[in-house]
Amino acid sequence: MNKKLAATLSGGAVVLLALSGCGNDDAKVNDWAKGFCDKVQPQRKAISDANASIVKATSTASSPDDVKKVDSAAFQSNANAYAALASAVKSAGAPPVDDGAKTQQAAEKELDATSAAYAQLKKQVDALETKDQAKFAQQLGDVSTQLGKIGSTGDSALRKLQSGDLGTAMAKQPGCKSTPSASGASTAS
Repeated sequence: MNKKLAATLSGGAVVLLALSGCGNDDAKVNDWAKGFCDKVQPQRKAISDANASIVKATSTASSPDDVKKVDSAAFQSNANAYAALASAVKSAGAPPVDDGAKTQQAAEKELDATSAAYAQLKKQVDALETKDQAKFAQQLGDVSTQLGKIGSTGDSALRKLQSGDLGTAMAKQPGCKSTPSASGASTAS
């Protein structure tokens, strides 16, 4: 079950940090990408660090109390980071591409929803009973299922934001470049 939680985290991270696309180098698009990506790097690190702490806690023989504490802190960190990413999308303004305002609004909405989902997971983890290990394991499995839903839904607007000319420009920015995650999978911003 702990491996399932770690795998779910790795899969969810890929959606956000994997940047790709093709197209020409338009100065306005590059400027937008630089402004946005400069704000992304600290959030990527926060998400990566939080996910790594969960993987470490769930892959070692940590006590239920320790796992609960680590997961709670990590989910709060992720909630804060995704809220900051939504703010970064908002403050960057509409990207200078076709349907830029629509793309921006959709990405902001998805990032806000992801932040809210992590905040809800934190509440769920905070309510876990740690005295009964069997019950704790079952409840942690429920958290893992919810975490899987976060990672598997709501990424279409982000993928659109990270595609075409805009995706190409973003992929060139240091703050948006994909890097290996702590779990060995590609991470996403």
